[in-house]
Amino acid sequence: MEQSDLAARSGVSVPTIRRMEAGDGAVKGHYENVTAIIRELEGAGVIFVAENGEGPGVRLRKQR
Repeated sequence: MEQSDLAARSGVSVPTIRRMEAGDGAVKGHYENVTAIIRELEGAGVIFVAENGEGPGVRLRKQR
């Protein structure tokens, strides 16, 4: 997903998304912005995976 698409869907500005992506480690940002982005990514099929011995990560939901 392009940053501009995520921005339009989440209501978070492109510069804010760029700053969040540029950081190392855990995403930092205002709670409302982070949760809006998470909600939109989950709606697009991203599954956030908790620590499982090899670190946290993401998966894509299977297509139905």
